[in-house]
Amino acid sequence: MDDDELITRLAGGDDTALRELFNRHARILAARLRAVLPPSDVEDVLQETFIAAWKGASSYRPEGRAGGWLWVIARNQAALLLRKRGPALAPLEETVLTKPGQAAGLDPAEAALVRADIAAALSGPEGDVLRLMYIEDRPVAEVAALLGVPAGTVKSRAHRARRVLRAALGGGTR
Repeated sequence: MDDDELITRLAGGDDTALRELFNRHARILAARLRAVLPPSDVEDVLQETFIAAWKGASSYRPEGRAGGWLWVIARNQAALLLRKRGPALAPLEETVLTKPGQAAGLDPAEAALVRADIAAALSGPEGDVLRLMYIEDRPVAEVAALLGVPAGTVKSRAHRARRVLRAALGGGTR
């Protein structure tokens, strides 16, 4: 059963569909959320994401990918959490938040959205490698085994991911 069918069943009140959707998408959403939130908030935002998906399943239109729909919900939930908190007490990393010509000092919700956009840009195979190597801190050999590709492919994808990330941050491509 594909994700679109699961969401249709979820809209009909099927709790097992919610559990299956969670099993399929929670891990990747959590990894993306770790890029924009403190670890202590990831679980809360993930829970709010799936509650919002459950409540909004009837409005889902299968025009794109269900994972993208869930990511938009997660991103919005993260922004809501940060807005409720108000201004951050400590300054956020300027290297992640500023691009050429952009002023530093974004509010926390906007900073989270910038980080989320960067994470979304790396949502393919290169993004998987980036998350496994740099967020989950796994060695190349383990990433290769997890993804079922040669170590050289992992290294190539990591190089492309760093290039995309550098371009997204305004550092140009090398």
